[in-house]
Amino acid sequence: MNYRHDFHAGSFADVFKHAVFCRILDYLRQKPAAFRVIDTHAGSGLYNLAGDEATRGGEWQDGIGRVMAATFSAEAAALLAPYLDVIGALNAPGKLRTYPGSPALARAWLRPQDRLIACELEEIAARSLAYHLRGDNRIKCLAIDGWTGWTAYIPPVERRGIVLVDPAFEQEGEYRRLAHEFAAALKKWATGIHAIWYPIKGRPEPDALAKSIRKLGPAKILRAELTVSTLADPSRLNGSGLIIANPPWTLERDLSVMLPELLRVLRRDDKAAFRVDWLAGERAT
Repeated sequence: MNYRHDFHAGSFADVFKHAVFCRILDYLRQKPAAFRVIDTHAGSGLYNLAGDEATRGGEWQDGIGRVMAATFSAEAAALLAPYLDVIGALNAPGKLRTYPGSPALARAWLRPQDRLIACELEEIAARSLAYHLRGDNRIKCLAIDGWTGWTAYIPPVERRGIVLVDPAFEQEGEYRRLAHEFAAALKKWATGIHAIWYPIKGRPEPDALAKSIRKLGPAKILRAELTVSTLADPSRLNGSGLIIANPPWTLERDLSVMLPELLRVLRRDDKAAFRVDWLAGERAT
């Protein structure tokens, strides 16, 4: 993938990833003990949906644009609230101009005792990230390679938390590297929540990634995917997935409620689908 997040901010893939991410943050907040968020590929933090890049891409209109205009069941709306409330707070009523990336979403839900490490290597994005998250002593913005940051800062002193890994998939071999680094991170922080995002154009790469991760054990590893269109055209992004080690015990049920409703709003054709299953632990098959 040739990836510039300014073009893709607020897309269906962002909606899926960030809605799940915020469910995990909501769970972590339910206990008084501090937690840490490590965002390995943090991007710019905030995105201007009226800017040139977002306007040219226009993907947010079929992503967060649809979601903010939709009506959800009461149960799904409650599950989506930790995500959508942050977006609502950043925008005037009825006007969608600003979209928060994962570090801005995390900041919105940090308590005084919680901490965030946001890693971004690309120079322009790193400067923007530091600017948008400035003045908050709970947050460190680091201009380092996110692959390095994944294992360099675990286990955190808080002992609880989540690592969100969202690489750009611009280079050959990133699926293989994802599986390798995932295994190393689990050895170093076996009890932490590790959430890795991946694009779905066709099935070979995601299925090979899942096959590699099934072998890791003994952690509980949950897979969630949302595909909005047929996989017949592998030149376009048709879906995305998250593989989550040590997910909150409530997450499987939350996703079984939330993802069908997101699918209804975001689907492009009648081949759209979602999946929630276990790669290891629980009812792995």
